[in-house]
Amino acid sequence: MKLIILLILESFRFAWNALKANVMRTTLSLLGVTIGIFAIISVFTLVDSLEKSLKDSFNFLGANTLIVGKWQWGLGGDGPYPWWKYIKRPNATYAEFEFLRENLKNAEGIGIDAATGGLVVKYQNNSTNNTTLKGVSPNFDQVYELDIVEGRYFTAQEAESGRSVVIIGHQIAKDLFGDANPIGKELKIKGIKFYIIGLLKEEGEGLLDLESKDQLILTPFGAFSKLYYVGNGRYGIEPIITLKGRDNDIGLVELESEVRGLLRVRRGLRPKEEDNFAINHAEAVSNFIASTFDVIGLAGWVIGSFSILVGGFGIANIMFVSVRERTNIIGIQKSLGAKNYFILFQFLFESVFLSVIGGAFGIFLVFLLSFISLGSLELELTLNNVVLGLGVSAIIGMASGIVPAALAARMDPVIAIRA
Repeated sequence: MKLIILLILESFRFAWNALKANVMRTTLSLLGVTIGIFAIISVFTLVDSLEKSLKDSFNFLGANTLIVGKWQWGLGGDGPYPWWKYIKRPNATYAEFEFLRENLKNAEGIGIDAATGGLVVKYQNNSTNNTTLKGVSPNFDQVYELDIVEGRYFTAQEAESGRSVVIIGHQIAKDLFGDANPIGKELKIKGIKFYIIGLLKEEGEGLLDLESKDQLILTPFGAFSKLYYVGNGRYGIEPIITLKGRDNDIGLVELESEVRGLLRVRRGLRPKEEDNFAINHAEAVSNFIASTFDVIGLAGWVIGSFSILVGGFGIANIMFVSVRERTNIIGIQKSLGAKNYFILFQFLFESVFLSVIGGAFGIFLVFLLSFISLGSLELELTLNNVVLGLGVSAIIGMASGIVPAALAARMDPVIAIRA
């Protein structure tokens, strides 16, 4: 063990001396590794940050959930999206929601909601626009992630009777009430007063601005139905039924099968008739995002590989020159009893050390890149990407130095001393 430590320290010393003695040559040779690692890790960092931001934007879907409606999600399917196949399907109804709630055995929770956007909300002389109003069922908070920092959720009585109460997002509260506590105050939607009972936690701006809770107003489904027509027809708003499955139901197979059977019975579909509703998995969004970014990550590998290849040849060149310059020292070491593996590892460690220096500098450039502001996208250099960059650098160093190290290890000590 002591010998290995001494060998590593000696290799590092030789590599550092080579770096100091030929700064320009070594720097130019390592530049290829630096650029290659920078290209790969910067692409991976960008991909990871985009993927995280996109998944955060879709967090409102929750986990282990099924979405029942009339539209099938077209996530990268083959051919054009067959919208004409789904547009004539009936919308889900509150009656179907109640039917499923009473009969489902494999669901941990079930909710229904309908939404409309672009609303103007007023409080005295203050107003805010571009808000989204969503009518929700009593147990909507069981299937969707809601973080209420002030106040409370709707009671069963408020939800069932359609009371004019609301839970508002952070930005709405800021626009209408400033720093004051909005709980207990009233706001107006389409001229109707709504009593504020809850405030949602600030979410911040997402990459796609999808379903931002900061601009969201929640109200009981009955209160929403008094303002807007929910149902079929040209002007009807389509409600969505959301179901939360059990953790032991892998892939939600049992829940999906049960929902399909109950809805077919409820809608009176014959055995050979096609479903006139769609059951979508919320996890399909995350899987689609992940598969899309896998392709982008592959492109990063291809782009960076060319630079790393050039850097590998540069390191190999340094090692060949280093072997020639230290041929006499190699002969002396072998004449004093140094084994072939000692010489081999000495040059191999030196090659890896040089390559890791180049890779570390490339990672440092990515770290500096993460401080650049890209709006709502926050770049984050993860530990996994740092380890990946250093690991690739070490492999390139090992591959570049193996041939020069083997030549040095096989030298005849007598001939080497005479060089």
